[in-house]
Amino acid sequence: MTRDEGRRPVGLGLRAWVTTKLVRRVLRFLAWSRIVRVTVINREAVPAHGAVLVASNHVSMLDAVFLWGALRRRAMAVAMAELWTWPVVGVLVRRLGHIPVVRRDPESGRRALDQAEWVLRHGGVLIIYPEGRCVRPGEVEPYKPGVAKLALATGVPIVPVGTVGTNDVLPLRGADGKGRFDRTRPVTIRFGAPIDPADFDSPEALLTHLRERVEELRRH
Repeated sequence: MTRDEGRRPVGLGLRAWVTTKLVRRVLRFLAWSRIVRVTVINREAVPAHGAVLVASNHVSMLDAVFLWGALRRRAMAVAMAELWTWPVVGVLVRRLGHIPVVRRDPESGRRALDQAEWVLRHGGVLIIYPEGRCVRPGEVEPYKPGVAKLALATGVPIVPVGTVGTNDVLPLRGADGKGRFDRTRPVTIRFGAPIDPADFDSPEALLTHLRERVEELRRH
């Protein structure tokens, strides 16, 4: 079925707005009560209005929860398609208008980028993980070109984010032999100044700069 280009994305609708408010209240209560220890730095780097890409490193299944919860605007994320089959989580990702992508499936990737561009052209906030998967400590995963292509095609700025500590709260299974939740470990989410894609003449140059910025934010 052909998507109606004039229709607003689900994530910018009323139901998504209400769901966002409710879920974020729960997440903020958890942070306020110190049930989880989260520090958010420079969230004001995300513009209050207009389309923006938010690009972060990816080290834990919890990254999306902490980063999405740290924002003050409604946001959609490109996420692994398996989430749509999970109990409760599947309902939430649909209501929030997140975008599923099947890993290692080029056609699914193209559809996800098409939906992502649709979100940006309607002035939305899009969360994307350029590495395309969770990366274990000590591993290096090349950035996928999608985020740079989106930014260059739309002129939308990229806000880099360094996420630290989520892999300590919930390690990937096998990373330490446990994969168990540890709420006592601190998490820091640090937003950087927006990157203007107009300053770059190729996706490769933009990706290189983005990776450098994200790594700087992780080290601070």
